[in-house]
Amino acid sequence: MLEDRTIAVVMPAYNEAKLIRAAVEGVPGFVDHIVVVDDASADTTAQVARAVERQVDVIEHKSNQGVGAAITTGCRHALSLGADLTAVMAADGQMDPADLPALLAPLITGEADYVKGDRLSWPEASKAMPWHRWLGNHVFSLLTRLAIGFDLQDSQCGYVAMNRRTQDQVDWDGLWKGYGYPNDLLSQLAICGLRVREIPVRPVYGSERSGIRLRHVLFVIPFVIGRAWLRRQVRRRELARSTSLG
Repeated sequence: MLEDRTIAVVMPAYNEAKLIRAAVEGVPGFVDHIVVVDDASADTTAQVARAVERQVDVIEHKSNQGVGAAITTGCRHALSLGADLTAVMAADGQMDPADLPALLAPLITGEADYVKGDRLSWPEASKAMPWHRWLGNHVFSLLTRLAIGFDLQDSQCGYVAMNRRTQDQVDWDGLWKGYGYPNDLLSQLAICGLRVREIPVRPVYGSERSGIRLRHVLFVIPFVIGRAWLRRQVRRRELARSTSLG
């Protein structure tokens, strides 16, 4: 617990047998529930997670559904466990556990409903991140700002935390299942009028391998951002229509 709040951490995992033990063991002790969602890994990810000497709920997808779908499964399970606040952390150790209290703080004080990490505002982020990741995140963050109207710096960072209000209002069934889910989720938050805040977090890059491929960069993520823009336009028309009728 932290400040009398029950805390859950969701870890979507796919073929992370080599890294998931360290990732789980690094989760701060104040976290009440660790939920690992194995998205049909071909290795021993689930077995390694179960062998960690901490209480871990391991959920296995029978087929590979995508990182967004794994997060959906994990967040729903965290909600069923009674978590007041739920964070999402990578199973490959790419997120610094020391940053978790800072992500949770605006939720605890009631200043935000959803808090996300911002790697691009970290000092010397351009040196800590591979240049193509740094550049790509800047481009997609700009496009996402234009699409949904949120003033955010790092739309692609998956290190996030949310309160129960957010979890209750998100359309988890409609969330984009694969890469691009952060943009889709931010679009939903904007439509719902939820309060989003960013906190600088340390970029961590080591031996992990990204699952993002060229097709995601060129087609999938731009499509999701374009869909978010369209969703915003539809919502604007609905509001204008209801105002004129009222």
